[in-house]
Amino acid sequence: MWAASCLASCCAACACEACRSAVGSIGRRSARIAYCGLFGLSLIVSWILREIAAPLLESLPWINHFHKTPDREWFETDAVLRVSLGNFLFFTILAVLMMGIKNQKDPRDRLHHGGWMAKIFCWCVIVFLMFFVPNGVVSFYESISKFGSGFFLLVQVVLLLDFVHGWNDSWVSKDEQFWYMALLVVSLVCYVATFTFSGFLFHWFTPSGHDCGLNSFLIVFTLVLVFVFAVVALHPKVNGSLLPASVISLYCTYLCYSGLVSEPRDYECNSFHKHSKAVSTGSLTIGLLTTVLSVVYSAVRAGSSTTLLSPPSSPRASSEKPLLPFDKVEEQDMKKEESVPVSYSYSFFHLIFSLASMYSAMLLTGWSSSVGESGKLVDVGWPSVWVRIVTGWATAALFIWSLVAPVLFPDREF
Repeated sequence: MWAASCLASCCAACACEACRSAVGSIGRRSARIAYCGLFGLSLIVSWILREIAAPLLESLPWINHFHKTPDREWFETDAVLRVSLGNFLFFTILAVLMMGIKNQKDPRDRLHHGGWMAKIFCWCVIVFLMFFVPNGVVSFYESISKFGSGFFLLVQVVLLLDFVHGWNDSWVSKDEQFWYMALLVVSLVCYVATFTFSGFLFHWFTPSGHDCGLNSFLIVFTLVLVFVFAVVALHPKVNGSLLPASVISLYCTYLCYSGLVSEPRDYECNSFHKHSKAVSTGSLTIGLLTTVLSVVYSAVRAGSSTTLLSPPSSPRASSEKPLLPFDKVEEQDMKKEESVPVSYSYSFFHLIFSLASMYSAMLLTGWSSSVGESGKLVDVGWPSVWVRIVTGWATAALFIWSLVAPVLFPDREF
């Protein structure tokens, strides 16, 4: 027994030391990867609690203090919102603490890159404490999350525009016939996918025998935007390219689809109402995957040439090369003794995760506490529909503005 006890103690000590070493290694190599992992963990916890935490929340008197106990779906939604609230507070606190950092000699730079055991512990404590806050606080957070989610989607639109314009400039700058042909081929593929996808939208969301004027308008209006993109991009004064126009066209068509597929399952123009369970699981998986990829991309682009993400003092603020691979760059910068400007805005970086926490909560709860309308379905309901549709229109407006602004204001830098 004594030998077994000693062996177990040694194993536990080795495991703790291994965890400490792994966490420290992650912090030294890339804080951004670790933050993305922590955010992904929060999504997994939210998903799990959404499925299993309802009976526990029903037994807590400070949560279930109603005269009539709500439906089970209400407690599932409440569990997701409380985890999201804790996640939001954690990253918001970090965003506030990191404001104004200009160089790596700032003591807060170490807080951003290190101390991972303490940060993970604080995250767990904050999320745990959220299950003791009043329901009114959670309800208020749910209300503001709808607006925060909209801001998150707009940030993703800005990043997408930055990416497609950078992609086009990179291939054009090579000034070789091969790359010009590649631009043409990719553009044609995107346009073929756009029009094919639009045909499926008409088939799925405008069934014969039903008055589906709204769906028809949304699909047709998206196609009109596709033609507008091409006309504006090819205008002689704009001197644009078809590649950004084709990619944005495909993205706007996808947003139109994601909006239409989020229509209530009892809506007669939604052909997916007969496959509620399958669509729910697919919507959840695609939505969470898209959120994680968006946040990871935001983290990677945080050190690129995007002025929105990089402070003016950053050595990369005027560089067109993305911060890849960022592991080696960060290790080299940390080894320098002289004062080195930070490569990206730490505060904005954490703000991205705060907004993403709101968006993931809305995704998992169907953008509304009245989940009884859609039952177990995820990301279903009219609020979700209009958030996606309006985001598509905002994408169109920002893209057109990115093309015409240099022509209208030639003396300004965009």
